[in-house]
Amino acid sequence: MAKPTETEIPALYNEIKLNYDKYLKNQGVKLPNLRLRGSYTRNALVLIYLYKNLGKKVNKGEITIFLEDSGYPTNDMQQARHLGAQSGWYILSGTRRDYAAQNYELGSGDYALVSVTEPHPSFNNASRSGLLNSESWEEIKKQYGHSCATCGSVEGEPNRYHIGTKTTLEKGHMDPTKQLTLDNCIPQCSTCNRPDRNYFIYDRKGRVKAIADPKFILKSSTSIQKQCLEFLIREHMEFTKKVIKEMDK
Repeated sequence: MAKPTETEIPALYNEIKLNYDKYLKNQGVKLPNLRLRGSYTRNALVLIYLYKNLGKKVNKGEITIFLEDSGYPTNDMQQARHLGAQSGWYILSGTRRDYAAQNYELGSGDYALVSVTEPHPSFNNASRSGLLNSESWEEIKKQYGHSCATCGSVEGEPNRYHIGTKTTLEKGHMDPTKQLTLDNCIPQCSTCNRPDRNYFIYDRKGRVKAIADPKFILKSSTSIQKQCLEFLIREHMEFTKKVIKEMDK
């Protein structure tokens, strides 16, 4: 894949921003800052790398190497996922098995930036608009003892299950289809807040209580998918019988 050079980075970002201001800003898509406290941001670098390879398959490992070569080492590159799922950029993910991902032959860990003039088709600005302010976020973390709701890893300390990884807490949607508000947020470490989180609805203790995205079933074996289909058909038939019975009364 083509790797942006140091001199290309600002120029490519300006190209992205021109399209963003014209097509995406009014749709709620979020453009990452190019710099923060004098340094490039990882989100901007990842977006620039994907833009440099617009319409092409890019592997997570390739982006990680680019970040490391640019002086920004990372243990688990999640920026591409966040740019698509949370910020609205039209980035397809093979891990999420996004619709049309097969057109780009995306496998697990692969991404493709499709357009910088259209938001991601599944981006719902309303579900991402109620972002917490810093005070509310700090209050939520305090309620959980500054630890991950799912695995209990403490912020700033080594992760309980990934030794050598320092715990960083992220805002996790309990229900990814709704606004990220005080009542719909739990703190999760970067390990627990992974792509598959968007498939589920969680309770306050980080336990799965429902499915948020039916595409999750595609990760199961063919036999399980068949059982689910048979179950739903039976449930639908029972529901139909009840409706007919009520109508006959």
